[in-house]
Amino acid sequence: MSENKCYKIKYLVLLLGFGCGVSQAGGIQTLELDAISVEGQGDELPGVVESATVGTVTAEQLKNRPLARTGELLETVPGLIVSQHSGEGKANQYYLRGFNLDHGTDFATFVDNVPVNLVTHAHGQGWTDTNFIIPELIENIQYKKGVYYAEEGDFSAAGAARLYYANKLKQGIAKIEAGKYGYYRAMVADSSRVDGGDFLYAFDISQYNGPWVTPMGYDKKNIMFRYSKGDRDNGFTVAALSYKGDWTATDQIPQRAVDSGLISRWGSMDPTDGGAAKRTSLSADWRQTGETSSIKANIYAFEYAMDLYSNFTYYVDDPFFVDGRNNSNQFQQTDDRRVYGGSSSYNFFAPIAGFDSENEIGLQVRHDNISNVGIYNTKARQRLKTIREDAVKQTSVSLYGKTDIQWVPGVRSIVGIRLDHFRYDVNSNIAANSGTANDTLVSPKFSMVFGPWKQTEYFVNVGRGFHSNDGRGATAKVDPVDGSSVDPVNPLVPATGADIGLRTAIIPKTQASISLWALDIDSELLFVGDGGATEATRPSRRTGVEASVYYRPVSTLIIDADAAYSRGRFNDSDPNNEGKYIDGSVEGVASLGVSYEPTKKISTGLRVRYFGPRPLTPDNSVRSNSTKIVNLQLGYQLTKQVKATLNILNLLNSHDNSIDYYYESQLKNESAPVNDIHFHPEEPRMIRASLSAAF
Repeated sequence: MSENKCYKIKYLVLLLGFGCGVSQAGGIQTLELDAISVEGQGDELPGVVESATVGTVTAEQLKNRPLARTGELLETVPGLIVSQHSGEGKANQYYLRGFNLDHGTDFATFVDNVPVNLVTHAHGQGWTDTNFIIPELIENIQYKKGVYYAEEGDFSAAGAARLYYANKLKQGIAKIEAGKYGYYRAMVADSSRVDGGDFLYAFDISQYNGPWVTPMGYDKKNIMFRYSKGDRDNGFTVAALSYKGDWTATDQIPQRAVDSGLISRWGSMDPTDGGAAKRTSLSADWRQTGETSSIKANIYAFEYAMDLYSNFTYYVDDPFFVDGRNNSNQFQQTDDRRVYGGSSSYNFFAPIAGFDSENEIGLQVRHDNISNVGIYNTKARQRLKTIREDAVKQTSVSLYGKTDIQWVPGVRSIVGIRLDHFRYDVNSNIAANSGTANDTLVSPKFSMVFGPWKQTEYFVNVGRGFHSNDGRGATAKVDPVDGSSVDPVNPLVPATGADIGLRTAIIPKTQASISLWALDIDSELLFVGDGGATEATRPSRRTGVEASVYYRPVSTLIIDADAAYSRGRFNDSDPNNEGKYIDGSVEGVASLGVSYEPTKKISTGLRVRYFGPRPLTPDNSVRSNSTKIVNLQLGYQLTKQVKATLNILNLLNSHDNSIDYYYESQLKNESAPVNDIHFHPEEPRMIRASLSAAF
């Protein structure tokens, strides 16, 4: 294929307004035009991505992937780890590029262009609860890593993922599933032609107790209705989704309590921990494509509510709690909000000084009307004291633009600029903490792409990104517990990064990428949701290397692998001699996947995941152990319509921990707090069997 023809294909794809990308370790390199997915080798699809760490994962690659929980869909992003330290209804814990991302800070997630991350959340800034997603209906996942994309804003310093639902199904799906520890699931979905468009519906219900001494009793219900008309170039889609879940949680437990025999590895320190959450959304998107330009727009509204009960320190005598030594250190966090927003973009072709260029300008708006974001001291879910209650109105308006210029064959540049403005209006039960705050940030982006030469492209990227801070911290003046003076937080915290990478298809039937990266984040005052107050954090630098390989020797076999190593350090002078290590910062991770369909009736999928040891203290004196998990899926087509599947999770029955922390807690029989490792174990081997019927 000639370079001119390749360039025209790239230009057409970008005008159509949806990304095509390279993906290894979870995604094939694809160019999608309407319903056609065309696999390409390096020099056949030049110039369609901005960095070596952009990719697309297709439904074909998801179908044989064993999943223990919905959030593991995001592990298709090479180097990203998804874990859990509590009940399944709680947002997962995420790790990527040297970050303990907590529950979503610094990784932006969208479903059909509707944001999942929640600002000014009761428990954690950037809260990413993915339990409303129905995995079988995902058509593709597009991901990016780094701060180099003008269209990505808040929470995207480490990266971003966009999940897209299918507009229609080839056949209806009815599925029943059952497994160990009280796991049950039923799902039905179908689509039909209505008034020249496609109407899709889905119902998904499940229950799960888990191996815990205190049964989790996670009850989850999902409903989706979706109507689309036209195609991906010209048309519209309207969607309504609803999710509801409630659970009892076994949070992380202290190692000493297990060693002494006080509780088992599956035990709980407070059997009344847990929570409930619900999310209801309505969204619409519209697209129109002409000969030399395209327009896309979307609007959304959703409601999210959560009550979360946690007890991480048990019986510490602290003024935060009412007689914490004799009652408990349990606290409730509640969040009740309505979110409204939308975005629009205009893509157009316009020569610049005689050079071909592709341009995009966009507008993004979001408003969170939070009627109550509160924290309370509780005992057995009964309130003892209000720590603080706030009503917050938070609005962001963002403008961006970018230009992709092909200077000569094999050399192109992408220049982008982004402007974000945030406004906070806080009404607190503590009058001194009420007020308004504003902040504006300009984020430049620049990328150079060289090649393809011998089926290899080279990338250089630099840019600036950011994450927003909790609105309550932006107007904070006093500590809600002791009344002492505090400084307000920085509303917007910048991050500056760089990548050097390549992607290649020089080896037949193989695609590979490698990237070296660095990311600096400024020092900041951080609002801590668990305490309702602010604390200072230190400036940090994270550097690392990532490599991914995708190999498809025959049509029935896919092998993918990725590995990443990160080095995270505080880069100040360490004034308090605490140490330079970033506690919880992920270091080495790796994964291996195999999907094999030897016949039309048999399918298999294997996933191996390695989550390396991490520093748990700034001086690196306490470290976690590594975690190694193997999951297996076996499928057999019983008839043309009916398929049986076995998912064997934790195949080797690993006794590793899902997550580890090191902090101070106090048991009932202890006279003073004790520093200890607190862990949440990986669940033991379990089999989940399903029958699915196409109709």
